[in-house]
Amino acid sequence: MSVSIARADITGLILAGGRGSRMGGVDKGLQPWHGLPLAQQVLARLQPQVGPVRINANRNLDTYRTWGLPVLTDDRAGDFAGPLAGFLAGLDACTTPYLLTAPCDSPLLPHDLAHRLGEGLVQAQARIALPKAGGRLQPVFCLMEADLRDDLRAFLQSGGSKIDLWAAQHRMAIVEFDDARAFENINTQDDLQRLERTDSP
Repeated sequence: MSVSIARADITGLILAGGRGSRMGGVDKGLQPWHGLPLAQQVLARLQPQVGPVRINANRNLDTYRTWGLPVLTDDRAGDFAGPLAGFLAGLDACTTPYLLTAPCDSPLLPHDLAHRLGEGLVQAQARIALPKAGGRLQPVFCLMEADLRDDLRAFLQSGGSKIDLWAAQHRMAIVEFDDARAFENINTQDDLQRLERTDSP
């Protein structure tokens, strides 16, 4: 029988702290998709898979707080320092053994993401698990041990910024997913309109 990680042992973190530069500088997490903000669509997929959920955001904080979840900002929020800064904010606030991150602009993320990444991590005795789909690693969807926080802080302080380079420094599990569309992210208004026409939550 396969062994995964208990849902209650995983904190979910929705990454909504980016600059949204390819979408004209708007807050991507608040862009409507099928009647709800993108980040709420991601929340609807992620929340049933994990225990506590947090949102990493660097603007429109009051709006995100109305959703009833803790909102975490980056230490370098004004710099829009990238996903790893969001990871660290999540790890610093994490009270469970594991943290699972998901970007706010991928509303089709798999319903079994946490279970399958947890399974891969346990089987490989790894510290980090990443999905791979369509031949590509999807590093922004990252399941990691919470006690990696100091290691990640040191990596960022040394000038590191790439998720895959940081992850590669640790024992890592790569988990294959069949549906590459589940990891498709929305970067532009055209992407948003296309997914609105072709996909549903």
